[in-house]
Amino acid sequence: MQSYRPTGFQVLPPVVKNLLIINILFFLGTIALEQAYHFDLSRYLGLHYPGSELFRPHQLVSYMFMHGSFTHILFNMFAVWMFGNALENVWGPKRFLTYYMITGIGAGLIQILVTYLRVVNLESQMNPQIIEMVKNEGLAIFMEGKNYVDPLAGKLNILLNTATVGASGSLFGLLLAFGMMFPNALIYLYFAIPVKAKYFVMGYGALELFSGISNSPNDNVAHFAHLGGMIFGYLMLLFWKKRR
Repeated sequence: MQSYRPTGFQVLPPVVKNLLIINILFFLGTIALEQAYHFDLSRYLGLHYPGSELFRPHQLVSYMFMHGSFTHILFNMFAVWMFGNALENVWGPKRFLTYYMITGIGAGLIQILVTYLRVVNLESQMNPQIIEMVKNEGLAIFMEGKNYVDPLAGKLNILLNTATVGASGSLFGLLLAFGMMFPNALIYLYFAIPVKAKYFVMGYGALELFSGISNSPNDNVAHFAHLGGMIFGYLMLLFWKKRR
C-alpha cells in the first residue's frame, strides 16, 4: 500500500476514541488525587524497575495510560489520533488494539532491560555497602523529594525508583507501522515542513537511538522504550505478513 486516502474512513474510530478517553481520565484522576490527597498515582501505576519496592507486574500495562504533564499527554494523544485513525481503519479494531498493547508492553520490557544494564554498570563502580544502603533506604529518601549527594548513589536511586509513564512506546509502534504502510504519505514537521513518512520514521528512530546512547544526565525521556515500541511493532508486522 503506497498511499493513504481517508475517503470513507472514520475520523475517530472506536479504539482510538476509547484510548483517548481512558488516557484523559487517568490524567485528570492523577491531578485530582494529587491535589486532594497528595496521593501520587504514578507510584502505583507507572512502570518501575523490578528491583524497586514499588514494582508490580500490572505496571507493564498501566504505565501506558499515565502521563507526567499536560504537554506530554497533549502531544501523545494528538499523535495517537493522527497515526492511529489511519491504522485502525485499515486493520480493524481488534488488530489495532492488539498491536497497540503489545508494542506498549514491549517498550516497557525494553526499558526494564536497559535500566538493568545501567544498574549493573553503576553497581560495578560502587561499594557493596553503599549499594545495600540505596536499596534499603533509597525509596524513603526519594519519596521525600531528596536524593544522595554521592553521584553514583544518586543515579542508582533514580534508576531504581523513578517511574516510566506515557503512551510513547505504543505511539512509536504506530509511527513505524504508518511509515511502512504509507511510506509516501506526507507528515508536516512543525505543521509546516512536509516530510515523507518513511524518512520521518527513519530520522526519528535514529534521533532516539542517538539520544538514548548519549544518556544525558538531564534527559528524563525513555528513548529506548520508544525504540522498543518500534522493534516490537516491526516484529509484529513481520509476523502478520508471514501468516498471510
